[in-house]
Amino acid sequence: MGNSIGPPVGGHPYVGHDHFWARAMSRRQFLGTTAGAAAAMATTPLWFPTLAEAAGSDPTPIPGGFAPGFHAFLGPGVEPSSIFNYRGVTGVATVQGTGTGTNTSTGQKTALLFDSDNRFMQGQYIGMDGRRHEGTFGFV
Repeated sequence: MGNSIGPPVGGHPYVGHDHFWARAMSRRQFLGTTAGAAAAMATTPLWFPTLAEAAGSDPTPIPGGFAPGFHAFLGPGVEPSSIFNYRGVTGVATVQGTGTGTNTSTGQKTALLFDSDNRFMQGQYIGMDGRRHEGTFGFV
């Protein structure tokens, strides 16, 4: 039973999965992957320059909106920001389209509609604590 990895199954030695060694990493691949992961962790502050602060510096939402609890207005010619007492840059992307959903049990395909409202705001605002702050926010 030279290469068996476990107790015999059905009278035959268990040797593991045939494709295991096709996916195995060499030492060089392992060290390269861990070095890449370590570099990614070390440079995370460069990707996310500011972390969320305490609730006192949260922005005050604009009054109103398209539904209770949603402080945003939809459509052209309306306020694009969802922050009250705000001065900065706001970007808006409203995307509509279609897609296809597939029932994995039956294989039946169904046409689906897609609608997305994405925004970002970057600038200065007066926080819930009444003080001036600077930050970047996203709304999806």
